[in-house]
Amino acid sequence: MMRGNREMRRMLDRMGLDMKEMPDVEEVVIKTANKEFFLIKPQVIEMKGKDSTIFQVVATDIEEKQREVPTFKEDDIVLVMTQAGVSREKAIQALTESKGDMAQAILTLTT
Repeated sequence: MMRGNREMRRMLDRMGLDMKEMPDVEEVVIKTANKEFFLIKPQVIEMKGKDSTIFQVVATDIEEKQREVPTFKEDDIVLVMTQAGVSREKAIQALTESKGDMAQAILTLTT
């Protein structure tokens, strides 16, 4: 990567960034609302600063999959939680089982 580039390392040192390669990374997963990206055997560089950490990921083998995880509106989750008096996890589970039908989810949780 930048092993021979002394100027770049000096610049990072001046910026207060500590840079190191993370060895033996097997996979990095990036999840969006609709897709998942699996980066297989990537090279990952971690750059730590005073207030933040930056990860640089380089991968040649990428698998892209459509997500099958249902997504619900925050308002729907909160409504089920409030009406049924349950935790967020239980509300999401009930919505998943009822295929997004809020009334059915509430009935299932309260009966």
